[in-house]
Amino acid sequence: MTQTVQQQIANIALVVENYDDAIAFYTQKLQFTLVEDTDLGGGKRWVLISPPNSNGTNLLLAQASNDQQLQAVGNQSGGRVFLFLQTNDFWRDYELMKSKGVTFNETPRVEEYGTVVVFQDLYGNKWDLLHLNKSDEQK
Repeated sequence: MTQTVQQQIANIALVVENYDDAIAFYTQKLQFTLVEDTDLGGGKRWVLISPPNSNGTNLLLAQASNDQQLQAVGNQSGGRVFLFLQTNDFWRDYELMKSKGVTFNETPRVEEYGTVVVFQDLYGNKWDLLHLNKSDEQK
């Protein structure tokens, strides 16, 4: 009998300038949950955050520890949208984020696949806030 391969991406590392500033941004402005914050010694911490009620991938906040890593802060994807925050209520989340001072790069737009807007995190990484059309959610 062949065993079925089952894998998932558990965490995505996001290089940040400062753990506490990043935690504050994500938990206060985006309503993310702080899943874990463990001191590893030597100034390093294991910091996991995730969107509310998420059952998937966490972000692992990794504080830059050298010049090369500092250069990647805010530009982990070469200026392209890096992460996609999918929501079940676009306008609720858009208005909440806007009221909390999140920077948006454009006005929301309706595309064939759903409603989307590009926003930036505190370091300038680009994200999509995205609500898929019902037919796309089932794929």
